Amino acid sequence: MPQASRTTVSNLLAALPQPETGEDFQTLLDRGGVHIERIVSSPRPEPTRYDQAHDEWVLLLQGQATLDVAGESVRLGPGDHLLIPAHCPHRVLSTSDTPRCVWLAVHIHAAQPTPATPPAPPLIP
Repeated sequence: MPQASRTTVSNLLAALPQPETGEDFQTLLDRGGVHIERIVSSPRPEPTRYDQAHDEWVLLLQGQATLDVAGESVRLGPGDHLLIPAHCPHRVLSTSDTPRCVWLAVHIHAAQPTPATPPAPPLIP
């Protein structure tokens, strides 16, 4: 008898929260140095300036947004994506009210180095 599938289908645009200020973060996956989240922005973003120790790739699924990335104003629309390298200062300047901005963010943490295996002691005849 076939085993039941553990696959769960979800929709990133369903049941969207409606934050009045700032952003709402929902973790979708956190595994092996990769953290994926859905972000829903309010029309009044917080002035938080981020300087993260890891790379972040963002995809704007719906809405319009303007970011400050290392002092440069970057406008994004649906389908636009951007890689923000580690330690690149950035913040959200503005986001649309209708539709709300919905983002897919992938945080890529650097792989931790594997400790070196000490060499085997020499064989003594």
